[in-house]
Amino acid sequence: MRAYLAARPNETIVDVGCGTGSFALLLKLAEPRLTVIGIDPDAEALDIARGKAHAAAVDIEWRQGFAGDLAAETADAVVSSLVLHQMPLSEKAATLRAMNRMLRPGGRLVIADYGLQCGLMRLLFRLTVQRLDGVTDTQPNADGVIPKLIAAAGFEDVVAPFTISTITGTIQLFTARRPISDAWRSVANDPD
Repeated sequence: MRAYLAARPNETIVDVGCGTGSFALLLKLAEPRLTVIGIDPDAEALDIARGKAHAAAVDIEWRQGFAGDLAAETADAVVSSLVLHQMPLSEKAATLRAMNRMLRPGGRLVIADYGLQCGLMRLLFRLTVQRLDGVTDTQPNADGVIPKLIAAAGFEDVVAPFTISTITGTIQLFTARRPISDAWRSVANDPD
């Protein structure tokens, strides 16, 4: 995921749904000149994230909240890992629109999450992820909706360059970028 992000010194990277901060910490340790913002609604997870950052002696900005809480054009890149599959379909779409808004023109989106599930992977997904997180929220991911939602949120160059089969199902890496022009605003600013 980090290789597809291609973070450069002095950029601002936002980790949406950062949880306990492992990926945000990895980003900061790999490039100390980054500004890293981790945002998550779970206060307990953020306390753990703060502890990890303190132990590693790195400065990461932790915020309790949701993607829509960040200011427009805050970030050069937005990352998210294993978050969207847990959300209702309308919340997935709203979160992706919020990610678009927080990116500067030309900014990059990198998401790792459960994607289209086929064959054995669909069975494993049903037995693990859907049993734990429920069918209603996870089924759109299993049906392959994520690339369509990313495009509908106003992103360009939507691709899934990497797929890995796991014991819980297929995880895909999705990349895209916010257009440089302002034409995306009519799509990304539409309410649910």
